[in-house]
Amino acid sequence: MSRRLVVIGGSDAGISAGLRAREVDPTAEVTVVVADAYPNFSICGIPYLVSGDVQPWQSLAHRSHTDLEAAGLTLRVDTRATAIDVAGQQITVTGPEGAPEQLDYDELVVGTGAVPAVPRMTGLGGPNGLGPDDGVHLLHTIDDTHALLAGLTGRTVHSVLIVGAGYIGVEMAEAFVARGIATTVAQRPAEVLPTVDAALGALVRSELEGHGVEVLTGTGVTGLARTANARIAVSGDGLDRTFDLVLVVTRVRPDVQLLVDAGARTGAGGAVLVDETMATGLPHVWAAGDCVVTHHRLMGVTYLPLGTTAHKQGRVAGANAVGGHARFAGSVGTQVVKVFDLVVARTGLLEHEARTAGFRPVTTQSRPDDHKAYYPGARPLTVRVTADADTGRLLGAQLVGRLGSEVAKRADVFATALFHAMTVEGLADLDLAYTPPLGSPWDAVQLAAQAWSSEHRPPARAARSAALA
Repeated sequence: MSRRLVVIGGSDAGISAGLRAREVDPTAEVTVVVADAYPNFSICGIPYLVSGDVQPWQSLAHRSHTDLEAAGLTLRVDTRATAIDVAGQQITVTGPEGAPEQLDYDELVVGTGAVPAVPRMTGLGGPNGLGPDDGVHLLHTIDDTHALLAGLTGRTVHSVLIVGAGYIGVEMAEAFVARGIATTVAQRPAEVLPTVDAALGALVRSELEGHGVEVLTGTGVTGLARTANARIAVSGDGLDRTFDLVLVVTRVRPDVQLLVDAGARTGAGGAVLVDETMATGLPHVWAAGDCVVTHHRLMGVTYLPLGTTAHKQGRVAGANAVGGHARFAGSVGTQVVKVFDLVVARTGLLEHEARTAGFRPVTTQSRPDDHKAYYPGARPLTVRVTADADTGRLLGAQLVGRLGSEVAKRADVFATALFHAMTVEGLADLDLAYTPPLGSPWDAVQLAAQAWSSEHRPPARAARSAALA
């Protein structure tokens, strides 16, 4: 008899699980329960839809509804899972008509993802809080996107405040500027893009300001209110202004209630605990994506919601749910963002994270060119390399450079080295591609590695070098 697999969640983890299950066992009956009408859409592409770089909105679908059905998935859209009966191997769902229904399963994969962690401020959230009709928006789903686009076209918007200067915040600042809207970004931390060191965040701030974005750091927004002329009054730390539109894009938190109610345990960041096979500890129940913890290759179990991780975890969960033996190999936290003409990437650990993980980290910053200086157009990259002072093991890297300087691919070189626990000196020995328009005999990543070794050669290696001399 065919194995019945039910997948809850139609984003990266859920769809990856369903597709992989069908690859491993083409006889499996895979039903995907999708809370909205948009299975397999790229949430990461939303800023580029708002900017107008991507059109139409349907192009954000990784695969069409027809493609997914052709791959053997049965889609239950606009259907929300409300309960899991672990002992009875059933879930309760509510469909578009509102009537509850039970779905039987042999195996279950849960990929409920994350939801916005709405910051505490008066006028936001709750039954009386301001919403899209008032010009106050969150941005996490395709429905949120439709509401934002309707707000931009259905009312006069000359000014916008973005609350939050993480990845989505800075990407949306670029999108609003592209639409000719005066844009202000405000956040409580002291520098934008706090996922990188403040010295590199300052470069991002400069890029934003160079394109006309007003940047307010150290500024917490504490209240929103509607004014008589349909604008939004914003109050906060030294902030008393009105805007035509407010977009709140701060943190997210794992959406775990369904699994917790079924008996699953939580760990880092409040996410559901899973092992490397994506098993939850509940019989026949697997989970993946932004609702679960991440196994990090340098720092152990943490919470690090990333689309790339969700895809990989989903494949593991889907394979194992139909009898496979896959394991999630772990993350090193590789991330990249484009901010106007600047690209910022990081992988591995920052110094404070490495210290918490038990290493003795030291960091060196260097500015190698992206290709040979004699070939026209060479531009410097800012590269920060973090490694262990005792062993020379690479622990992390951060890069900032101009668009076209292959920042993301150079971050991938560091990520590969991190994945295989290489030392900084081992990284410098890699055989990398070279031609003058694109690089140097020693690539920028190797020059940055050599700069670290020059300043912080580990004691054991330094002693061996001295002995040989």
